[in-house]
Amino acid sequence: MSPARAVAIAVVFVWLGMVLAISFLEAPLKFRAPNVTLQIGLGIGRLVFRALNAVEVVLAVVILLATIARPPPAVVAAALAVAFAMLALQIGAVRPRLTRRSDQVLAGLDAPRSRGHYVYIGLEAIKVLALAAAGILLLST
Repeated sequence: MSPARAVAIAVVFVWLGMVLAISFLEAPLKFRAPNVTLQIGLGIGRLVFRALNAVEVVLAVVILLATIARPPPAVVAAALAVAFAMLALQIGAVRPRLTRRSDQVLAGLDAPRSRGHYVYIGLEAIKVLALAAAGILLLST
C-alpha cells in the first residue's frame, strides 16, 4: 500500500468518526443537558457545525490530494464523490437556511420549526454511508 493510499484511508475514517460523534451523538444530546435552552443549544450547534464543516473541507482536500497521484477504483471514487457532494450541499444549500432560522430564534422571534434539520440529517446519513463504503473499499484495494 502506498503512503498516499494509507493517508486517504486514515483521513476517510477520521472524517467518518467525526461526523458520527458530532452529528449523531453530540448534537442530539446537548439539548438533553440540564439548563440548555433552545437558544444556547442553537448557539453551540452553530459553532460546532461551522467548525466541523471547515474541518470536513480540509479532510476532503487531503483525500483528494492523496488520491490524485494514484486514482482509486471507480467505485471508490464514486463513494468519495457522494461524500464530497453531500458536504457541498450541506454547506452551500442547507446551512444558510438553518442559519437564517437560528438567527430569528436567537433574536427572540418565534420562528416556525424548520425542515432543514431533517434535510441536513438525511445528507449526513448519506455522507456516513459513502465514507464507510469508501474506507472499506480503499482497504480492500
